[in-house]
Amino acid sequence: MGLLLGLDFGTGGVRVGLFDLASRRIVATTEETYESRHPRPGWAEQSPLDWWEALGRASRRTLQLAGDVEVDGVCVATTASTVVAARADGTPLRDALLWMDCRAGHEAERTARSSHPVMAHSGGGDAAEWLVPKAMWLAAREPDTWRDAEIVCECLDWVNFRLTGRWVGSRMNATCKWNYDGLAARLLPELYSEFGIEGLERRLPQPVLEVGAPVARLSEAAAAHLGVAGRPLLAQGGIDAHIGILGADTVDPGKLLMIGGTSVVHLFHLDAYRPLPGFWGPYPEAMIPGLWMVEGGQVSAGSVLSWLSRQIFQLDAEGTQALIREAMERPADGSGLMVLDYFMGNRTPYRDPHLRGAVLGLSLGHDRAALYRSAAEGVALASANVVRQAMALGVPVDLIVSAGGYAKNKLWLQATVDAIGLPVELAAEENLTLVGCAASAAAATGQFASLRDAARGVARPGRRLEPDPAAHAIYAEALCRYRDTTTLLGPTLRQLSREQRGAADVCAG
Repeated sequence: MGLLLGLDFGTGGVRVGLFDLASRRIVATTEETYESRHPRPGWAEQSPLDWWEALGRASRRTLQLAGDVEVDGVCVATTASTVVAARADGTPLRDALLWMDCRAGHEAERTARSSHPVMAHSGGGDAAEWLVPKAMWLAAREPDTWRDAEIVCECLDWVNFRLTGRWVGSRMNATCKWNYDGLAARLLPELYSEFGIEGLERRLPQPVLEVGAPVARLSEAAAAHLGVAGRPLLAQGGIDAHIGILGADTVDPGKLLMIGGTSVVHLFHLDAYRPLPGFWGPYPEAMIPGLWMVEGGQVSAGSVLSWLSRQIFQLDAEGTQALIREAMERPADGSGLMVLDYFMGNRTPYRDPHLRGAVLGLSLGHDRAALYRSAAEGVALASANVVRQAMALGVPVDLIVSAGGYAKNKLWLQATVDAIGLPVELAAEENLTLVGCAASAAAATGQFASLRDAARGVARPGRRLEPDPAAHAIYAEALCRYRDTTTLLGPTLRQLSREQRGAADVCAG
């Protein structure tokens, strides 16, 4: 039995992992980084060519670590709504708009005014991060780019094209981010015309394939670039965190997956449609037939902690770990500080790209450890706020599985568990996206009868983490303060966001 190759394109780099289905383990993995650029406040861009070069380096290194192996299948997962405008041959017309780019906030607000019934599947409107508002921004602000764009796609679609020479869309990305009608299985030209992006349906990659469906075999050139022998089959993938549902086997309703990294994503399924204010979805059959996917999360999470330790404190990895250890010695919520995590807006439950971050209560007596601990607690409280809102809306939460950057930051991880106040299973594999990619590739290559069976076949039980009751009581009070402070300061934070955008426009002019 050959191995399965997972390609996980995150915000800061691409991770490549070889998964052994027999042992249910990742047997070799490497990562290569690429740069983001922030030309204005709230903007974030990357070069697609950087993705491709980093992928080649990471894949070749991974296969060298594994030795002489045979790869049966490949699957790609990427950040969602990292949007590429390109020619039909894949040549990018400009740098990609990164998922966290929130320049299309006004366009997103416009989508919320539509009465089209499909908008109920995204909670009534699109987020500024998504492909459709970004396409609206391109059409209005860069008309030359829009005119010349033969393809408007996501990172996933562009990478899949480079691997196979075939343009295809993922049903997951389409349903969750393109206002694709998952029930009727069709794009909606009438909606795109309403939004001022007539013809978007001709630019989007098609056909739209289900997760785990075969795409094509890798081209000889792509296989050589990856260092893979032969031409293994490429399976359709999807959004990085969402593919982690397969790696965690949290497919069934009642199970919640929480992946913490640059952002935090909360994902779960419902067995029937119901409106969930503050969340994104429910999306019909985005991954599994008969189930409705729901997404919540935080735009800024680990990125807030990295910003503080690297950019503000100028610490390297060793210095950051020392700071984490020092901060862990401080009592829960004992600094007298309150950190709001809205550095790039809020995804759930406020759905507001114009909120901004804040550090409140500062005095000359506060040190780096106090600031760092409070930032970690602010991010943790935001996660608890999402879970609390889901449960308040009647969503069953019988099991929480988590993975990601938490595993490398004990302070952040334990603060999150304590703030939520429920047991959390820390996944056996840190990168559930790579495991989920293996599940998709295993389904596409016929090693399981269904994607659901493949999820059961790749997942391993993790380590159970219990909340500290005393700490939870403290954080429960802090969560009320966090919510009240958001309500109180919201107008000021939005005004500051408007002033940031206005200053950037003046400087650009």
